[in-house]
Amino acid sequence: IKTTDTEIAQLLDVAELISRLEAVMGEFSQRGAGLVQPVRSVVPLQKHGGFLGLMPAYLAHEDILCTKMVAFYQREQGSSLPTTQATVLLFDPVSGVVSAVMDGEVITARRTAAVSAISAKLLMPRHAEILCLLGSGHQAVSHYEVFTQAFTFKEVRVWSRSKERAEEFARAAGGPVTVCPSVKEAVEGADVIVTATNASEPLLFGKWVKSGAHVAAVGACRPDWRELDDDLMRDAVVYVDSREGAAAESGDVILSGAEVFAELGEMINGSMPAQRDKTTVFKSLGMGIQDAVSAKLVYDKWKSQQ
Repeated sequence: IKTTDTEIAQLLDVAELISRLEAVMGEFSQRGAGLVQPVRSVVPLQKHGGFLGLMPAYLAHEDILCTKMVAFYQREQGSSLPTTQATVLLFDPVSGVVSAVMDGEVITARRTAAVSAISAKLLMPRHAEILCLLGSGHQAVSHYEVFTQAFTFKEVRVWSRSKERAEEFARAAGGPVTVCPSVKEAVEGADVIVTATNASEPLLFGKWVKSGAHVAAVGACRPDWRELDDDLMRDAVVYVDSREGAAAESGDVILSGAEVFAELGEMINGSMPAQRDKTTVFKSLGMGIQDAVSAKLVYDKWKSQQ
């Protein structure tokens, strides 16, 4: 089958997706033999300022075989082209035949936002009131949708390098959103901050982040790219989706020299504590197992409707 982005969005129920992602992230952090997921393989396209990433995964217990191909580029400001483009392939693990070809952008944005929401559920301040989104692209939109479904905030703020795109984001949102003219004004006093940008240099500085805030950082997926400065990374308690992935791919972790305290799955399992009374950073890089459970959820629901 082939599915459209609209169909995928309709089939990915937020609550069910979060439940499945919690289960697979917990299993991953136990390092059992039931999950096979190499660190993302990346082909640099230096001539064109881009990269091609390959993210295969096999979940033996659920018998899910999947891979995602994602191209990501550093675009010039004002470019009409998307920063990332992705396709997800779901296979029949018995025969190796492709079962489904899906728009990977929708799956990536929705599952990334769901994983960020899991981190926020465990780490954001109790009685959090202010959500701040840095970025106005697909990831920011998906985070807005998922976070406003999963939590209740009194105020939502957005900042983007393009004021026009930030204003368009606010108009399209299902509720009131304040467009902020600077990162500093957007993040000051915020309880939860999502960085979903294509930045390669730090744009969020620790001196602007209030004590006890939670930061979900989903951009900067290369070892020389960053969204967060040294002060924030070193002063916060840092959580990641995968220690191996962060050590190989996260410029925020590698270049700051910050210590990774725990994986998200370790918190889910209860083997490491959620230090929600401290300033926390969840550095998300994305994992093949996340794409796999998301794609299988879409496929199973699609089949049930036929």
